[in-house]
Amino acid sequence: MHHDDFNFEPVRGLPAELPAGEEILWQGSPDALRLAKDALGLNWVIGYFAFLAIWRVGVSSASMPFNEAMGHGVPFLMAGLIAGLLLYIVAVVQARSTVYTLTNKRACLRIGAALTMTLNLPYVCIGTAQASVHKSGIGTVTFELIGDTRLSYMMTWPHVRPWHISRTQPAFRAIPDAARVARIFAEAAETRVCEPQISRRQTGANAIAAE
Repeated sequence: MHHDDFNFEPVRGLPAELPAGEEILWQGSPDALRLAKDALGLNWVIGYFAFLAIWRVGVSSASMPFNEAMGHGVPFLMAGLIAGLLLYIVAVVQARSTVYTLTNKRACLRIGAALTMTLNLPYVCIGTAQASVHKSGIGTVTFELIGDTRLSYMMTWPHVRPWHISRTQPAFRAIPDAARVARIFAEAAETRVCEPQISRRQTGANAIAAE
């Protein structure tokens, strides 16, 4: 029987219904394989075990026939295969539990495989954004927060820009068609930031001012 772990969400990827005047412009999730490579170091892990296998074969071949020495590298290759498979499984779980959302007012990240949380980032709290795109079109869009907005690097990893710990930058990691997503964000953020904000301030006539 199929069970949706997120059937409590009134809107997919969001903790509540959209307010009046807000609409979803884009939604997506990470590509699991790219996430494993970029965030979990899949290529480095496989390369490390491959190096160990080659080194072990080289050492053994000095004292025995080469075809017999080849067998000494097999355990390292098997260990690398198992480690790589485990990392890929972690990436799949992360990707399936993650939903990135862009609306006309904010960027949202529903993240966390074990402990799920949703980050709401109003465009007025985002100073700049950067897009890093691979030849495949898959890439990452990172957001630099301004003001007093602070996020925990450990709580939001791997959905962050790597190594920016003191000033965590949340990110849409390993998303397909990242360049298009970056353009959608840029257009929506510019529109939102330039939109007049109505606020009340106390004056003699209790006037309403547009800022």
